[in-house]
Amino acid sequence: MKLTLDELKKAGAFTGRPVEKEITWKQGEETLSATVYVRPMGYHTATSDVLALGGKVDGVAGRIAASICDEEGKPVFTPADITGEADPERGSLDGALTIALLVAIQEVNDLGKSASSAQKMNSGASLSSTVSEEEPLQNPGKTSASGSRKSGQDTASGTAA
Repeated sequence: MKLTLDELKKAGAFTGRPVEKEITWKQGEETLSATVYVRPMGYHTATSDVLALGGKVDGVAGRIAASICDEEGKPVFTPADITGEADPERGSLDGALTIALLVAIQEVNDLGKSASSAQKMNSGASLSSTVSEEEPLQNPGKTSASGSRKSGQDTASGTAA
């Protein structure tokens, strides 16, 4: 394929319009809901991730700011809005709302992923494994520099502090 705009469009290399999502979160005793628009990960997310790697932006705040937008795709938040730096009196975004936004972002960006991807537990840990349920996991232990296969042994008696 030649790298042209037409070829990239055919290949689906552009993120397209924002996706409308309904979110619900609990604030105190009250359950709130809102319609949000989530921009699929693309250029905006990539630039935010690069800024986060350089320590210029909080990674989570940057991801939310790059992903949550209005119907036209314009950002709703800046990272400083989310962290509370934009208005210290207002403070940072509520934790439950932050989680609801991150879940919406994940749902939009996982659309179309195959079911053969690693299963996830509620905690986010992966359930995928190459060991079957019938086979117990073997823990052969690690060999230390001295050649010992023991681990977790008290080494205080052999070394001075």
